[in-house]
Amino acid sequence: MPAKPSIPAVSTRRASEGHLVVSVGYDNAMSLDIVGPLQVFATANDVRARQGLRTWYQTQLVARSAGAVTTSCGLKLLADHGWRNLELPANSTVLIPGGDGIDEVQHDEELRRWLRDIEPGVMRLGSVCSGALVLARAGLLDGHAATTHWCRIDELRAGHPDIAVDSDRLHTFEAGHAVYGHIFTSAGVTAGIDLALALVEADLGRATALAVARQLVMFMRRPGGQAQFSPLLTAETTHAPRLAMLLDWIPGQIGADLSVERLAEQACLPPRTLARVFHKELGTTPARYVERVRLEAASALLGQRQASVATVARLCGFGHPENLRRSFHKHLAVSPVAFAERFGSG
Repeated sequence: MPAKPSIPAVSTRRASEGHLVVSVGYDNAMSLDIVGPLQVFATANDVRARQGLRTWYQTQLVARSAGAVTTSCGLKLLADHGWRNLELPANSTVLIPGGDGIDEVQHDEELRRWLRDIEPGVMRLGSVCSGALVLARAGLLDGHAATTHWCRIDELRAGHPDIAVDSDRLHTFEAGHAVYGHIFTSAGVTAGIDLALALVEADLGRATALAVARQLVMFMRRPGGQAQFSPLLTAETTHAPRLAMLLDWIPGQIGADLSVERLAEQACLPPRTLARVFHKELGTTPARYVERVRLEAASALLGQRQASVATVARLCGFGHPENLRRSFHKHLAVSPVAFAERFGSG
C-alpha cells in the first residue's frame, strides 16, 4: 500500500519550529468558527514579528479533499489539502468548527475514524461551537467535560450521557491539564476566539495573548469559565410580561435587598409563583439570576480598575469581599484581584 502523502516539506519544516494549527472545513460550516480562531494565530505571528521574533504558527484549512468549501454565509474558502492524506507533526492543533453543516458531518464515519486515529499523535484536538458533536460521536469526549453552542446543549447532553456537558462556560481548555490541555471544546461562534486566545497564552504567554486581543479590538480575553452570554441578554429574550418589568428593574437595584421575597413583592407575585416563572422562562432561580447580574456589574467595575474589590463588593450587593471572591471563583474560576489584573483595561 503506498504511503499517504504528507503536507508539503516547507509546511512540515515550519511547523517543527513552532506550531501547526489545522481547521477542518466542510460545506455549510460557520465561517467565523474557522477564520476567527485562525486569525488569532495569524495576529500572534504579527505581534511576534513586530518584536523581532520568528513566526510561531502555521495555519491550514483542510477538507475531505483539496478545493473550495462553501460556508453557511456563502463565502468560499480554499482547503489546501484533504484531511485523509494529511500527516500531522506532533506539535499540531486540530480544530473542528461548527455550523449548519454539522448535522451531516457528524455522521461521517470516515472523518470520525480519522479523528480517532490522529488524536494520540497530535498535541491538541478541539472543537468550536457545534463541532463538539463530531468529537462526541467519535467517542473522544466520553468521561470528560464538554460544552458547545447553547442551542445545541440539549442535543449534546441527550445523545451522549457519558459526557459531562457544561452549558455555562466558554471553553474547556486548561493549559497543562492532562485531559483538557489535549482535548477540549468551546461554546458558540465568538467563543472560538476566546479559545484561540487561551491557546496562544499557553504557547506564548499572557502578554502576547493580551497584545493579540488588543490588536483585534476585543474588550478583553474572557476566561473559559465565563458564562456563554450575559444574563441581561438572556432577560431580553423572555416573553413573560410578568417578568419583563422586574428584569428591567433589577440592574438598577443591585446594591439593595434583592431577596426572593423582595423580588416577589416588586413583581406582585407569590414567591413560589415567581420561582416557577423564572425557571420556565430563564431556566434558573431568582437568586442565581440576581447573582449573575451582580457578577456582571462587578466584572465591569473591576475591568475599569476604578474601584477596590471591597468597594465593588459593596456597590454590587455582595456585601463582604469574601462573598464576591466566592462568586468569582464559582462562575469565572478566577479571583476578583486576578480578574482585574488579567482583564482590566487600566
